[in-house]
Amino acid sequence: MVPVSNLVACIVAAFVIIVIPGPNVLFAIGRALAHGRRQALLSVLGATLGSTVPLVAVVLGLGAVLAASALLFTAVKIAGAAYLMYLGVMAIRHRKQLVGALESAPGESDTGRMVRQGFVVGATNPKTIVFFGAVLPQFATPETGALPVQLLLLGAICLTIQVISDTSWALLAGTARSWFARSPRRLEAVGSAGGVMIIGVGASVALSGNA
Repeated sequence: MVPVSNLVACIVAAFVIIVIPGPNVLFAIGRALAHGRRQALLSVLGATLGSTVPLVAVVLGLGAVLAASALLFTAVKIAGAAYLMYLGVMAIRHRKQLVGALESAPGESDTGRMVRQGFVVGATNPKTIVFFGAVLPQFATPETGALPVQLLLLGAICLTIQVISDTSWALLAGTARSWFARSPRRLEAVGSAGGVMIIGVGASVALSGNA
């Protein structure tokens, strides 16, 4: 069992790091502006599922390898950044389709696509990789129980905070989008803005350091 003091310290650290907008949050905001609340929430779901990838890697002992290898970390970071910029470009290219999309419910394939895209963003988020790989293990103590169990418990708490934070940001952005939706021209503009934001997130990820 994780000591209470460690548990509280981990929650505080996770709250501070997660609430500050990073790739997951800004991606959800961009999705909300470009596609609406439902698709943004699907992206949040996908990003949360993706965030379990570095967590499981840490539990299996691979997180330390990733955090310590500058080459491997950079490869993951660049792959995630390139994917984000690609999604941003596609959002700008398809901005004129937003009016029609707003009037029709998204299909099953669209739902799956949003979740999959969010998954890739969450799995390659450098902030998540660094937190789970370098910060999370500091709150686990071998003397109080099996480390994998402690890391899973701490990681689950962090993911819960992530869901609450990302969902809140997505809903706020989705509410702002409803005003833009009253005009096709405004909606095209906000679609472009969402795409530019996603491209900006990708660029910032690519240029960010390892920490």
